[in-house]
Amino acid sequence: MTVKNKVIVITGASSGMGEASAKLLAQNGAKVVLGARREDRLAAIVKDIEDAGGTAAYRVTDVTNQEDVTALVQLAQDKFGGLDVIFNNAGIMPSSPMSALHTKEWDTMIDINLRGVLHGVAAVMPIFTAQKHGQIITTSSVAGIKSFAGAGVYGATKFAVRNLMEVIRMESAEEGTNIRTVSLYPAAINTELLHTITDEDTKKGMDTFYKQVGISPEAVAKVVNFAIDQPEDVNVNEFTIYPTKQA
Repeated sequence: MTVKNKVIVITGASSGMGEASAKLLAQNGAKVVLGARREDRLAAIVKDIEDAGGTAAYRVTDVTNQEDVTALVQLAQDKFGGLDVIFNNAGIMPSSPMSALHTKEWDTMIDINLRGVLHGVAAVMPIFTAQKHGQIITTSSVAGIKSFAGAGVYGATKFAVRNLMEVIRMESAEEGTNIRTVSLYPAAINTELLHTITDEDTKKGMDTFYKQVGISPEAVAKVVNFAIDQPEDVNVNEFTIYPTKQA
């Protein structure tokens, strides 16, 4: 199993898909380094992993701050002697109609969902380029491959991430640096994303929908594990993860 002994940085690791991925990867022998803003949650997850026999570390990280993300990556190198994968998972989804003009939320989505990913890319690119291998996994969304009313700016950030990952893959192939990329397009996954919606009508509709069809974040964790587990000369680079019940 190629997951074993890999050093993997995960942002947005304090809950949901980040937490589930960290626990599964550690269970399979990876050394995981977790970043998020909630130290209590990070500490608890690391303890759970270590109690189960896994290897983990954490650093409080705000992905909107380049220095924070760079320091998280440096922690992985200092503690575990290298870096193989970054999973850019931090994100928010305060969806609303464009006419509602929640412009502050637009800015925050751009800062976390897009700029936060760019900070992750910037932190690992020199390392991966120098060692001529590495993997960048990023959570886009099903809203990054199709358009949804009420998700104009959210979808825009996720479409951007999709393009970014494909360009990195193409450029790396041209440059001979062997950097693999993975774009995840989750649909209705039961995480804390819904808690970031402030528009009452939108939240009511999303809550009802997710209760009907939503599946656990462990489903995404299994996809992340699968992508990392492929041989270095294989790049499985796009995954759409739907609940079977979701039309």
